[in-house]
Amino acid sequence: MRRKFSAKVATIGVTRTKLAVEDELEWLFREQPTEDYGIDAHAEVVDGEDVRGRLLALQIKSGASWFKDTGPGGWWFRPDAEHVAYWLNHSLPVAVVLYHPETQRCHWQLVNRQTLQETSKGGWKLLVPEAQMLDASARKTLRKAAEGDPYELRIRELQLAKPWMELLAGGKRLVVEMEEWVNKSSGRGDISLGVDTEDGKELEKLASWGVFLGFAGYAEVVPKLFAWADAHVHPETYDGTEYLQYRADCCIWADEYEPFAEVPFEEWKRGLDTERIRPYRNGGGEVDFYRLELTLNELGKAFLVVDRFGAEGGRLPIG
Repeated sequence: MRRKFSAKVATIGVTRTKLAVEDELEWLFREQPTEDYGIDAHAEVVDGEDVRGRLLALQIKSGASWFKDTGPGGWWFRPDAEHVAYWLNHSLPVAVVLYHPETQRCHWQLVNRQTLQETSKGGWKLLVPEAQMLDASARKTLRKAAEGDPYELRIRELQLAKPWMELLAGGKRLVVEMEEWVNKSSGRGDISLGVDTEDGKELEKLASWGVFLGFAGYAEVVPKLFAWADAHVHPETYDGTEYLQYRADCCIWADEYEPFAEVPFEEWKRGLDTERIRPYRNGGGEVDFYRLELTLNELGKAFLVVDRFGAEGGRLPIG
């Protein structure tokens, strides 16, 4: 099977946008799941080491074809009515990003009632200025677009996490995997969220993003990222690696097959702080690996109840 050229260009466009957001704006970039609902990624504003949940939704289009419809000082982007309605009603401000493979530049425009223009045929068009490149010059305008009332921002974060809460409420196991470069001073780390299929295979990936930890550790960062859930070490992963550590620390190999230990494994394990968020292994003294399981907490449960009321109205059953 041959890979389509358009798929390659689309992937490069997302990668270039990610680089622009992380290196030029110095913000966080979160690519969204593969289902195409008109949003490809989120950009989260970072002020120094302060991450406060101010987000932009990004629709990314890649390829020279998007630059053929020229307009005054830029190019016309013509979305369909369904996407326009979705973007205008989105819980986040939305920006369209066009990536040109020849210039390797990303150009952007915010989507709102001021920038959208209705055509004579009842369609829509949006002017993406050539001068609006996704670099440091865009930081001030895009930050202002992402600003909002702190109350609204916190509710917005819960709305965005609603699909994950619903998975937990439906009995799925959600797992967070993290890698922390322990000998680096950048404060950067990588986090991914997925469904534990419990069949020995890799997680069914839902989302991934980078984080700026600053001087904080994951024990401080995770509760802020997932305020609607409690995080615990993933039992299957940690039991396995800790048993290997127990064998190395406590077992005496009397012969080739039968190790002997004066302290049973469960007694040895009681000496560990098993409730603490901690890595399950280290790679080469450089990277700590974490795998945590999320459980829906009281905030998450309450939000789903309130969200159901907002969607359906009426009195909810008690109990």
